[in-house]
Amino acid sequence: MPKHTFNYPVKQGTMTASAGDGHPEVVVVVGTRPEIVKLAPVVRELQRVDELDFSLLHTGQHYDDELSGSFFETLSLPAPDISLDVGSSDHSQQTADALAALGDVLRSRDPDVVLAQGDTNTVLSAALATSKHTARFGHVEAGIRSFDRSMPEEVNRVVADRVSDWLFAPTATAVDNLAAEGIGDGVVETGNTVVDACLRHRELAVETSGVLTRLDLTPDEYVLSTIHRPRNTDDEDRLRTVVETLDAADRPVVLPAHPRLQQALDGIDFVPTDSLRVVDPLDYLDFIALLSTARVVVTDSGGVQEEASILEVPCLTVRPNTERPETVDAGVNELVDPTDLSRRLRAVSERERDEMTGAQTLYGDGKAGQRIVDHLVDELNPR
Repeated sequence: MPKHTFNYPVKQGTMTASAGDGHPEVVVVVGTRPEIVKLAPVVRELQRVDELDFSLLHTGQHYDDELSGSFFETLSLPAPDISLDVGSSDHSQQTADALAALGDVLRSRDPDVVLAQGDTNTVLSAALATSKHTARFGHVEAGIRSFDRSMPEEVNRVVADRVSDWLFAPTATAVDNLAAEGIGDGVVETGNTVVDACLRHRELAVETSGVLTRLDLTPDEYVLSTIHRPRNTDDEDRLRTVVETLDAADRPVVLPAHPRLQQALDGIDFVPTDSLRVVDPLDYLDFIALLSTARVVVTDSGGVQEEASILEVPCLTVRPNTERPETVDAGVNELVDPTDLSRRLRAVSERERDEMTGAQTLYGDGKAGQRIVDHLVDELNPR
């Protein structure tokens, strides 16, 4: 069973349920590093308005300091009011633990709204727990689809959208996906909060990070990679092809190692000997600094596909499909099979790079967080 650690400190910009000021309360639920990044603009907007109180809840799906804990400090966010410490386990157990713990929180705090972002087990648990409560659920980044039900993330997205009261869709494509599923009520196109986060932190990252110096890298002369999806990490042949290709690249390749990836690399006894540098997970500012001056990014992450388009860095996605089709349609992202990665990496890096840059506003204008919170204020404080 998870450890239920309920801490309710009153901090500037937040109020706890015990404050009793009569304002509607919003519980913002995060569980992983990408969720912290993408909900940071929403948290800042909640700090701005007087009409709503809010609490920040961390399920602990990413449970170590490198993957989550340090991000609150790095992004100048308040520490979580509530920590559930569900930790790592198989999908069913992790979802069940978070669901039970979130149910306890909702009963004790009785909030008006629960907000969660994306497609993780944390999001699924938050959506299901709220559906059993009187609070309304807002799904940030609703309507994204890969149309691949073999991905746990796709199932989480679909279920969360089905029980949402407000569906904050990042793009017109996401709105169309929801409409095709018969979902129209509560849908609001907002843009993607990842744009807010990237624009706010890009310059700060370049100015303060120092990661290029630490890793002895020259801007525009290295490749950044992130690999963590089960499709790649759980298939030994596929993973070996990817990392051996990266190790044979004609430029340095930096690969921050998610714990799942490191375990998988240990399982195939892979040790890089040439271009590939496997490093510990990076904080957000270091990662954005590396991404913003990379020549190419090789990834299987949905969020990195978005960030690469915003920062105008060509992206090769080692997956057969993507829930970010806008990047492919815009020509700034390409789906690549591991067996073809070497050829495409060389071509994009050497000849085709300019053809795959230039989609900074693909996901909005950097005001998604403001639109989400303004919508909540209007809905919860009718005039």
